[in-house]
Amino acid sequence: MPLEAVEARRLYRQVADQLRSLIDSGEYAVGSRLPTERELAEQLKVSRPTVREALIALEVEGRVRIRVGSGIYVIEPAGLAAPVPAAAVIEGPFELLRAREFLESAIAEQAARVATKDDVARIDAALVAMENVEHPGEASMIHDRAFHIAIAGSLGNAVLVRVVGELFDQRLNPYFAQLAHYFENPGTWRTALDEHRAVRNAIAARDPGAAREAMRNHLARSQERFAQNFGAEIATGSAAGRNRLARSAAKPSKSGRPPKKRTASSGTRRR
Repeated sequence: MPLEAVEARRLYRQVADQLRSLIDSGEYAVGSRLPTERELAEQLKVSRPTVREALIALEVEGRVRIRVGSGIYVIEPAGLAAPVPAAAVIEGPFELLRAREFLESAIAEQAARVATKDDVARIDAALVAMENVEHPGEASMIHDRAFHIAIAGSLGNAVLVRVVGELFDQRLNPYFAQLAHYFENPGTWRTALDEHRAVRNAIAARDPGAAREAMRNHLARSQERFAQNFGAEIATGSAAGRNRLARSAAKPSKSGRPPKKRTASSGTRRR
C-alpha cells in the first residue's frame, strides 16, 4: 500500500473529536449539559484554553450551544456536518494570540528604536480612527489592524508586515469570531484602546523595553478576556459527566488490549 502523509492534529481538534464521539455514541444526550471547562480539562489532562477552543469548534459545527452563566448543552444538529478535514484545520484563537504576543512584542521593541516621526504619525492616525468607531464591528477591526500594521511597517520589512496582517486576519475565522462574540463589547474595546495607547506612547518615547512589555501586556490581556468563564463552574450533573468520561475511558478496545488512558493525546504536554 502507498504511504500517506502523517499530519499532526492540533490538540483542540483531538479534544473536539473525543467529545463529538461521546455525543454521537449517546453518552451525552441532546439537551444534556456537558461537564464544566475545568472538569473537562482535568479529565482530559489539557489546559482550559484548549478545552475552550474545542467547545467553540463544536458550537460552530452545530453540536453544542454555549449559554453564558449556565453551561454547555448538547443540541440536535441541524444536519450531519462533517468535521473539518485535517488539511483545512483552523488555528485556535488562543494559539493565534500566543503567536501574536511573541512576534509583535519583538516588533514593538524594535519599532521604539527605529520609528520615525512619519511612522508615529501613521500609528496615531490608526489610533484616532479606533477612538471614533463603534465596536464590535467591521470598521473597528479595520482600524485595529491598521494600528498593528503601522507598527510593523516602521521596521521597513515587507515580510513582517505581511505576517502581522495575516495573523490579524485570522480573527475572521469562524472559531475566533464565535469566541469574540461572547466577550467583545464597548467596554472591552475601551480597555483595549488604553492598551494600544500604552504601546504607542512607549514607541514615541523611544523606550524599547516599555514598548515590548506594553504589546505583550495587550495581547496577554486579550487572551485573559477571551478566557473569562462562560459556563457555570458548578453545574448540575457534573458528577454524571465525570462518570461518562470515566466509562468512555474504561471501554475495552476492539483489539482486546487493555484500554489506554483517555486523554486528548498520549504524552502531549499541557498547553
